[in-house]
Amino acid sequence: MTIRVHSLWLAQDDPKKNTAVISSKRGDIKLHKKISTLPKKGIILEPLCGKIFGPEDHDLLTKKNGSLVGLDCSWKHIESSVDKVMRQTRLQPRMLPLLLAANPVNWGKPGKLSTIEAIAAATYLTGNKEQAESLLSAFRWGQRFVELNFEPLEEYSSAKSSKELVDLQFDFFEIEHLRNGDDNES
Repeated sequence: MTIRVHSLWLAQDDPKKNTAVISSKRGDIKLHKKISTLPKKGIILEPLCGKIFGPEDHDLLTKKNGSLVGLDCSWKHIESSVDKVMRQTRLQPRMLPLLLAANPVNWGKPGKLSTIEAIAAATYLTGNKEQAESLLSAFRWGQRFVELNFEPLEEYSSAKSSKELVDLQFDFFEIEHLRNGDDNES
């Protein structure tokens, strides 16, 4: 079963390069310019909420007719954008487990995914791998996202709980200082 995918576009970057805008023109996602038009039930992907998108959330998208919404905003304005949007929606905020970006702007940066990378990752984690690959197919670097993150995506998608998913990140990425609560690098 394919997941209904949407994106809230806050128009903070070039629409000619924007992955959500391009994907909506292809008919892959539904683009929203107003918070009020977003689906009322589902998950919104936003990287600041602190609660990981885990197996406990999958049924909302796959069995309970919820929608997956990507928040499309500039990384430069992420905090104010998240604050504004989350005050006006009842969608459940979730962040993705750590993955590497394959988009040209943030290539190789952990967690700095484009909107389409985030949406595709979430669909992949729910077992909708074909939908994920289809979403990424509009971009010359799209398949590279799956290749770059294949092992973590496979392990994350087989996790049985959010806790297990959080712990798996440490197997793939050197984030030991985060595990210990130490934000200072040695």
